[in-house]
Formats: sequence, structure tokens, C-alpha cells
Amino acid sequence: MRSIGNEADYDAALAAVDRLMGSAPDTAEGHALETLVALIERYEAEHWKVGPPASISE
Repeated sequence: MRSIGNEADYDAALAAVDRLMGSAPDTAEGHALETLVALIERYEAEHWKVGPPASISE
């Protein structure tokens, strides 16, 4: 596996996670799923920054 460098890589990683969902822990597929999720989280934190929630006024 490699880092996610652009939106095409990101989309491919999301598709791979979809295929791997439900994989048993401590298997090659389970480890691949964990790694992909970590890579996706890192990419999202770097490229899809979300600000604090807006306050709601009554």
C-alpha cells in the first residue's frame, strides 16, 4: 500500500474499503482494511479540513 496523493487515489481507497468491510481481524484482509482506513483518515485530515461547528442561535 502507498499513501493517498490525490482524489483518484482517495476514491480507489474508499472502493477498496467497501470491498474489505466485514473482513475478519488478524487476517491479511483485516490488516489491509485497517491500513486503508488510517490512510484515508490522514488524507481527509490534510485535505478536507473541517472547522468548528457553527453556533445555533435561537
